[in-house]
Amino acid sequence: MYDVIVIGGGPAGLTASIYAVRAGLDTLLIELGAPGGQAGTTDMIENYPGFPDGVSGPELMMSFHKQAENLGVKFKFKKVSQLELKGPVKKVYAGDEVYESKTVIISSGAHPRVLGVEGEGKLRGKGVSYCATCDGFFFRGKEVLVIGGGDTALQEALYLSKFCSKVTIVHRRDRLRGAQMLQKRIDKNEKIDVVWDSVVERIEGENSVEKVVLRNVITKETKDINAAGVFIFVGYSPNVDYLPKGLRYDKQGYLITDTEMKTNIPGVFAVGDIRQKGLRQVSTAVGDGAEVIVALERYLAEQED
Repeated sequence: MYDVIVIGGGPAGLTASIYAVRAGLDTLLIELGAPGGQAGTTDMIENYPGFPDGVSGPELMMSFHKQAENLGVKFKFKKVSQLELKGPVKKVYAGDEVYESKTVIISSGAHPRVLGVEGEGKLRGKGVSYCATCDGFFFRGKEVLVIGGGDTALQEALYLSKFCSKVTIVHRRDRLRGAQMLQKRIDKNEKIDVVWDSVVERIEGENSVEKVVLRNVITKETKDINAAGVFIFVGYSPNVDYLPKGLRYDKQGYLITDTEMKTNIPGVFAVGDIRQKGLRQVSTAVGDGAEVIVALERYLAEQED
């Protein structure tokens, strides 16, 4: 019987686990893959305080993980398939094991949203990617497209320009949404072009990506662009498929919590990208992870009274 089980090892989950063990709570963190979540696949993080020259996502997240491990957090690297959250004892089904806990913190984050266009599924892993840090090296000296106009798309386009001969950003609007600092870097980078007011109609290729058909949202005209890779960054969807009925969600599928990270089920909390919030950054995830333990300790104390 654990005091708390944390589901998901991104910055929010790792921070929550660090604060939990420091509070004397028997803590288990269950993570599907490598620690770090989305932050762990980000090439460079420049807006996390304390790193004036920036820090690589994998480096920062491995530091989080090492700290949690050194403090005594227990880790299981398994996929959570089912939860039973009602009542004082929560059950977490992962792999072929069932783990019991007095409380659960859901921090399973979000995953990249797909375009849903023809050829995307067929060529996923064959030129279609959702992680430049993971796959950019394979496109050294080649031309690629980046779909999106937010911070992530711009950061990944800049990263890809280190390897690729040309990077074309495709954005459905007439201006980018990313931070001004990133936009200025895009403007100065001779290897990066932008195609405005356009969306992907379909992705073509036999065994790998060969070209992409774009459609102008204003003129409705289409044009072909030859490319070896397509990197898609059009937002995220919360990882909630394994969660049971009874939890409250917003219209986008994110978990609804109060300011103390409490869900509508007693003893169940949610932190990080999976919950409804205005800003999803490493710093806000860390804040969630610290904040939640105060309410969680209060809940445990009330159960003992």
